[in-house]
Amino acid sequence: MTSAPPAHRPSTSQTACSCCGRRPVLTGMAMLLTLPGAALMPVVAAARDGVEVGDNSMFSQLVPADTLERSATQQYAQMLQQAAANQALGGREHPQVRRLRGIARQIIPHTLGWNPRAKNWRWEVNLIGSQQINAFCMPGGKIAFYSGILSQLKLTDDEVATVMGHEVAHALREHARERMGKNAATNIGASLLSSVLGLGQTGQTLTNYGVRLLTLQFSRSDESEADLVGMELAARAGFDPRAGVSLWQKMAVASRGAPPQWLSTHPSGSTRIADIQSNLPKVMPLFARTSHRSE
Repeated sequence: MTSAPPAHRPSTSQTACSCCGRRPVLTGMAMLLTLPGAALMPVVAAARDGVEVGDNSMFSQLVPADTLERSATQQYAQMLQQAAANQALGGREHPQVRRLRGIARQIIPHTLGWNPRAKNWRWEVNLIGSQQINAFCMPGGKIAFYSGILSQLKLTDDEVATVMGHEVAHALREHARERMGKNAATNIGASLLSSVLGLGQTGQTLTNYGVRLLTLQFSRSDESEADLVGMELAARAGFDPRAGVSLWQKMAVASRGAPPQWLSTHPSGSTRIADIQSNLPKVMPLFARTSHRSE
């Protein structure tokens, strides 16, 4: 497996990673690739024989999805511009870029059952050359992997699909929109009196949230939910969901000493491994079906 080139510039700024508890800002070399839209399979919506996580949070309704996705697109574009300014854009034929793109193409068709908006998302996949163990997916299907998570953990394709499924699940389940909605609810409550008095403060809550996308943190319950939805996505796409166990075993080794940024708000490795193992019976049949189709 060929690793992405090492970063040639030290990180000068860091925010939180857009779908993994903490979200990254571009640092160092970047391999960037626009992924054309893939055909989606509505059949997944009717086949609820996978994991069970309930409906999306009602708090997400406080933040317009269109506005949030536009904000994500703008922030993602700014990240690409920063890479271009640093002459840090890699070729789209890089082996790891092609690898990530191929895995994404297998996962994307199974996203519609979790969020009908995914049908119109303009998916993108980027590989950022940095030693950080990190990955994220912003609202609207903007995916990025840091080369450190591939090279340091020596991820198999099944493990990459597990990470990618987890990140995509955050976007599908609208965890960013939910967290912002909860913040909006708090702010609206605090400024309600001012609104009643005609001071017009509540509107500011929903117009200023876009700038916080790259610093947003998810809860542990969000992370646990993304684990389950992600393993189903990977299984439906033909990747072995048991890879989640080996992935978190590798993460546990990597987190000795200073935990990787990707794990900062995640449940403990032992907890999530136990959750994955307990849900394997729900997704292994999905994986078995893909194995039969490929024979």
